[in-house]
Amino acid sequence: MMILLNAARHVALALIALLAVGAAPAFAEPSLWAIKDKDSTIYLFGTVHVLKPQTQWRSARIAKAFTQADDVVMEIEQPDDPKAMQPLMLQYGVDRATPLSSKLSPETYRKLQAAAQGMGFPPQAIDVMRPWLAALTVSLTPLLQAGYDPESGVEKLLTAQAKAAGKPISAFETAEQQVRFFADMTPDQERELLESTLDDVDEGPGKVDALVTAWAAGDQGELERQMVDEMQRDYPDLYQLLLVDRNRDWAGQLKTRLAGSGVSFVAVGAGHLTGPDSLQAQLAKLGIKAEVVE
Repeated sequence: MMILLNAARHVALALIALLAVGAAPAFAEPSLWAIKDKDSTIYLFGTVHVLKPQTQWRSARIAKAFTQADDVVMEIEQPDDPKAMQPLMLQYGVDRATPLSSKLSPETYRKLQAAAQGMGFPPQAIDVMRPWLAALTVSLTPLLQAGYDPESGVEKLLTAQAKAAGKPISAFETAEQQVRFFADMTPDQERELLESTLDDVDEGPGKVDALVTAWAAGDQGELERQMVDEMQRDYPDLYQLLLVDRNRDWAGQLKTRLAGSGVSFVAVGAGHLTGPDSLQAQLAKLGIKAEVVE
């Protein structure tokens, strides 16, 4: 569910990362890394895309790194108006010619109907969606019902801080690029995404609560277990598409940025900064070492 919300699921954690149910212990805080050369420092911070408003995640260490930064880099562009995404969703996520019910197995469609009805969606609203959009929709709704709020997400707050401080903001990907990661999936990949999301919906927000607690405490082992291991094992095609390929691309962009000068603060979904194919691992392949900021 997180990579759906950091871009997609588990990660979103999207289309998916993400979110403590209360304040973390005083000694615990999300992880922070840095890559450096003689005239550049780039901080790497893992985020969650939706949070409960009371979640405590800022720390003196993170605040110091952000204050030092000359600019901020996000995973994707952060539109000022969420409605700006609607045309993209209509263009790439809606299929009025072929009902969703005809693209899924009877069992998967029954599970989707049950999830949608439990969230108050009429069947006709779901049936015009492509599988990837239905997956994103059913992954987000239970979180909103449980008190998670996109307006409290890390990217939203960092964007507001950067604008207030006059820091330039850029992104690894455009909103359309990220939507097309889903829209350009093969039919089998779309079905896999929806099936994996429905598996998580059954577990409800409790799984997200546990994940956010690990994120807020900087528990990388638990984050890897929850956000990477399952996807890598059960959905290898999605793992390659949503994590490995994008991390490799971002590492190349960071290498280019490191060749310049100054200080940058990079904020991407937490799922991209953990596991064997993490952004740090891809940077290491390019001869760039990411070190934990203590």
